[in-house]
Amino acid sequence: MIEMTLELAERTARLAQEKAKQLGIPMTISIVDEAGRLVYCARGDGTGFLTPDTSRAKAVAAAAFRRPTMDMVELRKTNPFWESLPALTRGEILTTGGAVPILREGRLIGAIGCGGGTPQQDHECALAGANIVS
Repeated sequence: MIEMTLELAERTARLAQEKAKQLGIPMTISIVDEAGRLVYCARGDGTGFLTPDTSRAKAVAAAAFRRPTMDMVELRKTNPFWESLPALTRGEILTTGGAVPILREGRLIGAIGCGGGTPQQDHECALAGANIVS
């Protein structure tokens, strides 16, 4: 069975942090396993005090629905279900840009969520991290 290990989560987070440095922004990175359980969180220097919570909630959303949260942003425009998820889950799921599933051989093994920049910057950093296993 392929699973999200601490070693893989740390390497994934490092790649996302490298992208954040290239963009010149502080970034918090959270990695969850396929069930949305936190494996790793690294709060970047200078990030807001809520970024560990929001990056994790984004990662949980990406893992739960097996899609980037940027897709959910678009879905919120036409379907109230996606807009109501943060309230329904008491903030455990956040449908804003900045998280992507992590797949290995087409199988979900976890997700990465980023917080600290704009939704687009967070998304770019998440993609950079997730590419470690793509």
